Order: sequence, then C-alpha cells, then structure tokens
Amino acid sequence: MAEPQRFAVVTGAGSGIGRGVARSLLGAGYRVVLAGRRADALTETAAAVAPTHALAVPTDVTDPDAVRRLFERARETYGRVDLLFNNAGIFGAPAPVDEVAVEQWRAVVDTNLTGSFLCAQEAFRTMKAQHPQGGRIINNGSISAHVPRPHAVGYTATKHAITGLTKAIALEGRAYRIACGQIDIGNAATALTTAIERGALQADGSTLVEPTMDVRHAAEAVVYMAGLPLDANVQFLTVMATNMPYIGRG
Repeated sequence: MAEPQRFAVVTGAGSGIGRGVARSLLGAGYRVVLAGRRADALTETAAAVAPTHALAVPTDVTDPDAVRRLFERARETYGRVDLLFNNAGIFGAPAPVDEVAVEQWRAVVDTNLTGSFLCAQEAFRTMKAQHPQGGRIINNGSISAHVPRPHAVGYTATKHAITGLTKAIALEGRAYRIACGQIDIGNAATALTTAIERGALQADGSTLVEPTMDVRHAAEAVVYMAGLPLDANVQFLTVMATNMPYIGRG
C-alpha cells in the first residue's frame, strides 16, 4: 500500500537551514508550503527539487494576519497540514549586553520567539481541527538553546525560550495527536555561518575559526523526525559539527 501523501509548512524556507529542510522534504515526497519574506528566494528553493510539489507563500512571521493567511493557503491548497518546521529566525547585530539597542532586542524577540509562537499556534489550530486529527511541529532551537555565545543576548534568550515553547506544545498536544519536538543545530554551513568560518569570538576573548558541517545533515535529521508515526516523538535532538566549541564552551 502506498504511503499517504503528507503536507508540510516550512518557515524561513528561502535560505539556509529552511531551504535545506524544504528541499529534503520535497525529495522525500512531501508537498511543501514555503514561507519566507522573499518570493524569488522561495521559488528558487523549490526549483532545484520539485517545483510542482511546492507552494510559495511570502510571509512575515511577526505579522499575525500574515501567518493566518499562510495557513489558510496551506489548507485551501492541500486540505491539511501534517508538519510545521518552525524555522524562521534572525541572529541580530552582535553587541555586548549593555550596548544592545532595544529596537534590536525587539526585532530578535519578535522574529525568533513571537514568530515561532504565531506559526505554532496556527499549526496547532489546524492540526486539532482536521480529520484525521493531529500532526507534528518541529521547532528549530539552536546550540544557543543550551549555551550562549558572547554578544548574542537576544538570540540566546529567544532560543532558550523556544525550548519552553516546545515543551508547552508537546504537553498540550497530547490530547489531539499533535507531537512537538525540537532540533538544536550547531554550525550547519549556511550564509549565517560565514563569519564563524572566518573566526568567531569565544568566551575567553579569543577569536577561533570554528568547524562547520553540511546543512544536509541537519535537513536529514528533520526528515527523520518528521517521518515518525504520531505515537513516537523525538523530543530533543542535537546535530552539530563534531569539533565545534560546544561541549566545554566557555
């Protein structure tokens, strides 16, 4: 018997980890709604794998109305949502704690935390109401959900908060067959890690060129988590460049 068709929403799908995960899901046979700020980048994501199996929906995840329209388009096009990869996020301008502008703090919180909440909320509502009921939400945490980098208070605080969001959704989702887990990724090679490959500030004040890994490994981990039946869940998974400073950071 053929596997049932599955439908996913991926935020931040125009670049980086989001693009890698979206392409891996398309390669695994999912129909994928691609969300991100730039329509051209979303189209480029789909074009490399299965453009007819993807729907690009330009979306600002900090805007509740835009997020609502995103999930309306997903339901109208595919009838249901089986998976949300909650990925959209920004690092923010690096600065010491006492020099972070409140506008920069708010931008990081609005995108990383509020944006993740809004997308998870709409996914939860959809999965609760659809038949058959249920689905899976995978939040993109970070190594920074465990340990901070210097000069990254906003990113660190929001990624720690994603862990609380994951646990709350996992708890409340039990009654509705909604599984929620989190992937914490360390130094997947994307545009965001370019600076790390040149040298990143360490806790002792030194600058260190940090190892990276192919983003494909993170994407394959998400596909594994997504492919489990709803009576099984990877609650937390860490995938990282083996020699990056994480164990013992600081």
